[in-house]
Amino acid sequence: MKVKKYYRTQREVAAVINEIVDEYWVDNLTDEELEENIIMIYKNNQRKIIKNDDFTTILKQQCGKNRLTVVANIITN
Repeated sequence: MKVKKYYRTQREVAAVINEIVDEYWVDNLTDEELEENIIMIYKNNQRKIIKNDDFTTILKQQCGKNRLTVVANIITN
């Protein structure tokens, strides 16, 4: 699975987060790979992920609660 460091739009970030978490759920990624990918995307695209101490509306709509719960657990630890 190829993951870029920087994304142009919130929708691109949401799509790659969906892909990463879904790959993890079907056991194609290890816990470490999941965490590495999410942390790297978060560090390089923070403004597209978090606004006013919450996930952006686009991410909420595109990713859903379950995926964002996984992401929140990773970025807060």
